[in-house]
Amino acid sequence: MLSRIEALATRAVGWTARRPRLRRALLHPVVVRPGYWFATGCALIWGGALSLGRIRPMGGVIVARRMPRWSFGRGGTTIGAVFLTHSALHPRILRHEAVHRAQWKRYGLAFVPLYVAAGQDGLINRFEIEAGLDDGGYV
Repeated sequence: MLSRIEALATRAVGWTARRPRLRRALLHPVVVRPGYWFATGCALIWGGALSLGRIRPMGGVIVARRMPRWSFGRGGTTIGAVFLTHSALHPRILRHEAVHRAQWKRYGLAFVPLYVAAGQDGLINRFEIEAGLDDGGYV
């Protein structure tokens, strides 16, 4: 199933890459910011409910800590401006997640298919590389 999703996301990304004006329009802040805010709002609701209100700003992100381990991916997941984690609060990890927050802000909801198209292997995923593989614990 994931390979089908990756194929569709890759096709969509390639389609807009060949049309620079369309890409600029789709990634204009007026278009992407509402998606970023929507994702942040959803993550705040999810994090607020499952972390029992343990939410506070740290290191450039809003951290929802003490989340159940099934409620996020790997050591933590950033959705919009919210970092969902159980206990991954090291400054290097927060710096890595702050870059993902900036990526969400730059791409809005388009970040989801872009991230999927970049591949599930963090060592070759361009968004993980940009965020810093060392800081994210990939190396």
